[in-house]
Amino acid sequence: MIDKKQHFVIIDTNVLVSGLISKNLDSPTVKILKFLSESKIIPVYSKEILQEYSDVLHRPKFGLSGQLVELIIKDIQDHGVEITNIPTINEEFVDQKDIVFYAVTISVQHENAILVTGNQKHFPNKQFIVDPAKLINVIEQE
Repeated sequence: MIDKKQHFVIIDTNVLVSGLISKNLDSPTVKILKFLSESKIIPVYSKEILQEYSDVLHRPKFGLSGQLVELIIKDIQDHGVEITNIPTINEEFVDQKDIVFYAVTISVQHENAILVTGNQKHFPNKQFIVDPAKLINVIEQE
């Protein structure tokens, strides 16, 4: 049985990047990383999502150490849920790399999964797609 206070969250790469490079410890993206480390959210991912995280977070322009990147990815794997049966999505997306995030979210809607992104305009207008501030509000209201 699933505890209804568990939050299954698909984290868009831009949220991870923002949280890791932000100097504002009170920013919603930093709080999301804190919630991740405290197991207040359960990350949901696929191999494709982990690969996207690795590819983007290792970009030199972000100045993140390889050790930090691997630690974040390991934390997501250790405390998250991997989805292997990803549904086919027939909707159009501005960025084709966003489809997997949406598809993984769709696959766990029975758990009321939430997709958190800083680029809501890249996704269909759905209630389960929120920006970082909205996710923080939902969790802190409980």
